[in-house]
Amino acid sequence: MASSPPPLIDLPHIDAAALPTPDPARLGAASHRPRILILYGSLRPQSFSRKLALEAERLLQHFGADTRMFDPHDLPMLDSVAATHPKVQELRALSLWSEGQVWVSPERHGGVTAVFKNQIDWLPLEEGSVRPTQGRTLAVMQVCGGSQSFNVVNALRLLGRWMRMITIPNQSSVAKAWQEFDEHGRMKPSAYYDRVVDVMEELVKFTLLTRAHSDYLTSRYSERKGDLASQRLAAAAAAIETAAKTATETATAPIAAATPAPCCATACS
Repeated sequence: MASSPPPLIDLPHIDAAALPTPDPARLGAASHRPRILILYGSLRPQSFSRKLALEAERLLQHFGADTRMFDPHDLPMLDSVAATHPKVQELRALSLWSEGQVWVSPERHGGVTAVFKNQIDWLPLEEGSVRPTQGRTLAVMQVCGGSQSFNVVNALRLLGRWMRMITIPNQSSVAKAWQEFDEHGRMKPSAYYDRVVDVMEELVKFTLLTRAHSDYLTSRYSERKGDLASQRLAAAAAAIETAAKTATETATAPIAAATPAPCCATACS
């Protein structure tokens, strides 16, 4: 007997019968909830990218994800302060916490906004032996003030590749965003909304499928070769240091007094 669909929480435009929660067991996934970080790219009080990000968060929570949304207010411009700044540390900690991410930006002059790009620029490709984004899944979305465009989602895909992330195939571009949200900030039912549902469902599935294997999936020959070269160099340096220490100890060791030969009883008699 087929199981009934899960209850919907604050998702009035969803057909529950068509939206089962992704099944971790079918994906061989670990038991804990997928951890998803959401970034958006506008500081406007009525930011449509934030409204879309909030809509995505509701869907992700329905799909069983543990979500966090970073507020870009008060994040300084890159290099204007030290990386120890509290907002920078907050952003980096959230990226490390995440197993997947959602990036939402408006289109400004044909590209991503400075607000959004500044957040990505603060995330290092590598910090010590830790890579804050490598191997994490990524979903990209954009909002447009006019007709539909794909400039931003294409740019976000390029950024995701540069950050060594697993960007899912689906994406969302919401045209004339000003007419796609109601007075309460909720997205109206439409083909655009259905695409957002598709993207969030796909992100959760890809995250469940890949998160336990991300280190293996992103393991690269060139990096392993570099690591081996470093290890061999370190081993050679250690061997030289040990040999030099041994030679020094030998050269400075006191010469032991010669031990006289034992007396021959026959000769002495």
